[in-house]
Amino acid sequence: MSKCIFSFLLIVFCQTLLAQETKKDSIVAPLKTERYGLRIGIDALKLARSFYEEDYRGLEIVGDYRLTKKYYLAGEIGNEKRTIDEDRVNFTTSGTYFKVGFDYNTYENWLDMENLIYVGLRFGASTFSQELNTYRVYNPNPYFGESPTVISGRKFDGRTAQWGEFVAGVKAELFSNFYAGFNFRINYLIGNKESSDFENLYIPGFNKKYEGKFGVGFNYTISYFIPIYKKKIQPALNEVKK
Repeated sequence: MSKCIFSFLLIVFCQTLLAQETKKDSIVAPLKTERYGLRIGIDALKLARSFYEEDYRGLEIVGDYRLTKKYYLAGEIGNEKRTIDEDRVNFTTSGTYFKVGFDYNTYENWLDMENLIYVGLRFGASTFSQELNTYRVYNPNPYFGESPTVISGRKFDGRTAQWGEFVAGVKAELFSNFYAGFNFRINYLIGNKESSDFENLYIPGFNKKYEGKFGVGFNYTISYFIPIYKKKIQPALNEVKK
């Protein structure tokens, strides 16, 4: 009798497991729609600085195009004019630049989210001019006072520079198709055309040079996404659970 009861319970248990597996396999998650297209906008920080900083004028157009689930073709194009007043030199830099590269989205979106937490690389190039407004000759022994300020007005045309950038940032959808984002950049100068009597202290798009060939930058962007086509994909298991 006990053997019969045990066999019966074993059969019921196996049938229950089989039913659960069949039910689990029969659950088919709905396909997820992912949009592909062009996102274009401006660097709001440069635009704002043009209004509240007397010695700065700048405009940068930013954009990215989604190539795959994670990779985006990205770039920027802009112009800058900035006057810098340092201890012994006052100069104005004016020119244009462009940057092109890619971004990789490390954020796993779920539902219909299309946000980005990304890292990326850029190649940048700039053509510009420098105008030396005033300068003071360094006097190592200022017994008779500091050297007088010399008004120069000398202009250095045909300057060029090329650099690489590492980019890390965030883009979040505020409301339908409108995005706000910020990113931090570390630049490394690859090529730099300058003269021996006046070096390139500031490069449009690269920003101010610091130690050696390095520079840093920060952008705050506002952009709009233009959908071009859509893809249907099977969501991952963790997305289905969410």
